[in-house]
Amino acid sequence: MIARTKRSGPKANALPGVLPAVDVKNLTVRFGKFTAVDHISFTVNPGEIFGFLGANGAGKTTTIRVLCGLLVPTGGEVRLSGLNCTADTALVKNKIGYMSQRFTLYNDLSVAENLAFTASLRKLPEEVLKQRTRELFDFVEFTYPETTRVQDLPGGIKQQLALAAAMLHDPEIIFLDEPTAGVAPSVRARFWDLIRRLAKAGKTIFVTTHYMDEAEQCGRIALMRDGRIIALDTPANLKKKTFPETLLEIDLPQGASRAWMENLKVDRTVARVQPYGRRYHVLVLEPAGWEKLAQRMPKTFRVNKIKPSLEDVFIRLVEGDRT
Repeated sequence: MIARTKRSGPKANALPGVLPAVDVKNLTVRFGKFTAVDHISFTVNPGEIFGFLGANGAGKTTTIRVLCGLLVPTGGEVRLSGLNCTADTALVKNKIGYMSQRFTLYNDLSVAENLAFTASLRKLPEEVLKQRTRELFDFVEFTYPETTRVQDLPGGIKQQLALAAAMLHDPEIIFLDEPTAGVAPSVRARFWDLIRRLAKAGKTIFVTTHYMDEAEQCGRIALMRDGRIIALDTPANLKKKTFPETLLEIDLPQGASRAWMENLKVDRTVARVQPYGRRYHVLVLEPAGWEKLAQRMPKTFRVNKIKPSLEDVFIRLVEGDRT
């Protein structure tokens, strides 16, 4: 059974009298002359599923390393449940669990040996290890023999085991750094069911992902670019704020020429033309002008007004389209 901790909903502001699970103020990390994290500030509430998104090299993993006490920041302050990450490192590590995309398991050890090693690092008594193993195996529905070597487990099962190992000491805050990278969609769906159950039990989940369908399930999302947070809000609010214009989807018939769509990129009524397979997403600045343009469009093109997705938000903000 997963222990419950006091939680609040996915609000931008913490409840009165409740300490944020994560409280970051002006965090800066430099490596020589390179600034990996540039004066970022944000809070995460207890029980929140908080998404941390950005392109490779944006500073996400560096930030997580600071939050987990693995890296000393150049400047700023980081507190987890009120504890200073730099001054109270040992206490902080007792409150957090960490799982990376590499699963943080030893392939040549058995399931039991991996958990025993993790327990020894956490100085957990043998009885606690046995009890937590039973609880966590039941929670993640792990049914393989404990004598099985990790290298013989399927990818999705390794993922379940890695999550169990990260939670062995019953942490309040769980950091998941691209935990579903490279696994099948069905496995990702199963893993996110576990994440939602953890949050419901009061655990705080801090997750990075490149999958926008996963990001949709976060209470709030921070978007990083070049070491800075460029947006932070709920998925719904990010879409509204990022796309005040009209967004259209144009579906081209099989074998249709794409030359007409390429011409749209230089039209003054259009801000952006983004290919999506056979379809295109077109951001319209002047609806009245677009109506005239649409009249000249080939009749076989199918046009629908759509709501922006998080992928649209990500492309516009993170990948550089700020028109």
